[in-house]
Amino acid sequence: MEQYFGVALVVLGAAVSAALAGIGSAVGCGIVGEAGSGLAAEDPNKFGILLLLQAIPGTQGIYGFVGMFLILAKLVGVEITSITISQGLAVACAALPIGLVGLVSAIFQGRVCVGGVSMIAKRPEEVGKAMVFAVVVETYAVLGLLTTILLLGNIKLG
Repeated sequence: MEQYFGVALVVLGAAVSAALAGIGSAVGCGIVGEAGSGLAAEDPNKFGILLLLQAIPGTQGIYGFVGMFLILAKLVGVEITSITISQGLAVACAALPIGLVGLVSAIFQGRVCVGGVSMIAKRPEEVGKAMVFAVVVETYAVLGLLTTILLLGNIKLG
């Protein structure tokens, strides 16, 4: 049984990558949807831009999914019983940047997008500024994904 602990940690890392970033995206998209639905009820013509603002925090979930695939791809061609606990732990730790940064940045990006919804309600022509504010937060999610990719690239399994 102990020979499977290493691969179990790799799978745990894959799950952490997808789950934490996905949770953040769900929360972020949810809070923007709540704010946007009120404005869309008042002005249905703003639905398209509101939907775009709501979708922005969803990218972290995609990044977490990418991280999961990259982690699982490391298992291809490797005898799973040859993965040591320390190798599995290294992979699980490599999943943390996208998992944790994805979780937190998606929630804060959602909050920024809620501010964008308020901005668009008062000044619809300022949609570009609302997007720029949201994209600044996105930078950190991208850095989290890049960190996970770089860490994974330095881990050899088997």
